[in-house]
Amino acid sequence: MKITRLDTYIVEIPFTDGGKGHDVTPTTWNTLENVLVRVEDECGNVGWGEAFGYFVANATRALIQRLFMPLLVGREVHDIAQWNLDTQLALHLFGRYGVTTFALSGVDMALWDLKARREGVPLHRLLGEATRTSIPAYASLVRYGENSVAPMVCQKALEQGFKTIKLHEVSIEEIARCRDAIGADTPLASDVNCAWKEEDVRTWLPRLAGLKLAWLEEPIFPPEDFATLASLRGAGVPISAGENWCTTHQFEQALKMGAVDSIQHSVTKVGGITECLRIAELASLHDTVVLPHTPYFGPGLIATLHLAAVQPTVPQVEYLYVQPQGWLYDVRGLLHDGELSVPQGPGLGLDMDMNVFERFQRN
Repeated sequence: MKITRLDTYIVEIPFTDGGKGHDVTPTTWNTLENVLVRVEDECGNVGWGEAFGYFVANATRALIQRLFMPLLVGREVHDIAQWNLDTQLALHLFGRYGVTTFALSGVDMALWDLKARREGVPLHRLLGEATRTSIPAYASLVRYGENSVAPMVCQKALEQGFKTIKLHEVSIEEIARCRDAIGADTPLASDVNCAWKEEDVRTWLPRLAGLKLAWLEEPIFPPEDFATLASLRGAGVPISAGENWCTTHQFEQALKMGAVDSIQHSVTKVGGITECLRIAELASLHDTVVLPHTPYFGPGLIATLHLAAVQPTVPQVEYLYVQPQGWLYDVRGLLHDGELSVPQGPGLGLDMDMNVFERFQRN
């Protein structure tokens, strides 16, 4: 397919969550920054992708415009996976991880959507053999802090049909309160975003095991300290990480070292759909659970559903438990009793709501 256009947009949608909005991120987090990538072929077919943009949207967009546009526009792409590798090599001077790979992710995703639309098939048809038409989703809460509303929000999510809850609390007391609120049988995980020291984690593991955590996510800094992560396993608390690892190479090193019980790569950060497929093969080889990182409501979430449809080892996907002021896609229409339906139309399978796109677009 010959690519004739590549355009980028930032769509920033405010949301509410009942929290303070500044316990995880360096500044207040109350908007969803979507870096959207649009590619068009010589026949007028269009594909959409999403590159990670929270707090770095302008930088991600600038990289796509400056570095990726000359490598793609006016050229033919016969093999997206090979194009992905060639582009990684061409741009390695600008960093193998971080914003460069975020940008690659969005362009790669748009190319896959375009290819599926050209062929008139759902994206998952190009990725493998789908084994299901809906994927369980867990409610991923924001961080509320101590003496907060987190236990109440947990109960509300369960009432809405979610079967698993993930916290972002860093206080064991708060985690324990949430466990008491939802009972012993509901799966409960917590992502502490690298907030704990190694020695503290070792001290707290017995109590966390008693709380029956489904998994403990990114307990230490740096998140790519594979040796330390591996040493924390086997204490009754499954260890998970990966949202801040980029490319297949980092995941291969982590899995070889036995760093985690489950991996959490993000299609908008890791290198796109192409890298997600490669990582899925590694996970299968190492018998490791895949729990995709998907705090998105744009193409990133929809692409993840297509990937999960062809990967039976993905038990569930992440659903960011917030209330946006607008929806780029009808995600609420996909959600039924804690499961997200896999769209069956061509490409990503859903049309973007251009009214929402235009309402919240920014420079």
